[in-house]
Amino acid sequence: MFQKILIPLDGSKLAECVLPFLDDLVKNSESEVILISVTESVPGYRPVKNHSQPGEERLMPEAVGKKERQAEKYLNRIAKGLTKKGFKVQTRVLLGNPAQEITYYARYHGCDLVVMASHGRTGPSRWAFGSVADKVFRAICTPVLMIRGPGCIPDI
Repeated sequence: MFQKILIPLDGSKLAECVLPFLDDLVKNSESEVILISVTESVPGYRPVKNHSQPGEERLMPEAVGKKERQAEKYLNRIAKGLTKKGFKVQTRVLLGNPAQEITYYARYHGCDLVVMASHGRTGPSRWAFGSVADKVFRAICTPVLMIRGPGCIPDI
């Protein structure tokens, strides 16, 4: 049913609580699972050769992920476990605002479903911290399956 399933992960156990649901979502299908992690971008510079003056270098501005390599290793470890279970998996590390990057990636890469965890915060805590899951849900037309993290207490 779903061809491309996007799973945003941030390195937390909460985010990983969605992984057991993949067995039922991908069962007997050719679905592709795309694991992404969004890391904060910080202004940085890289040296480049100055062609107008041989032997000199100049600095070019570029966005650098604070923990880009760490995120790549993390996603590769998760992907390896899923591949052993028979899933087709891709990984991507994105730079920027998590909610925006998840939304853009899903929209422009033809994802059929976004599966992500939610803290299940309510009241002032939710207003103060916001929710990446909530922002993605409101900003995208793609179906979003939100999994409540362990220990969630419903607001009744």
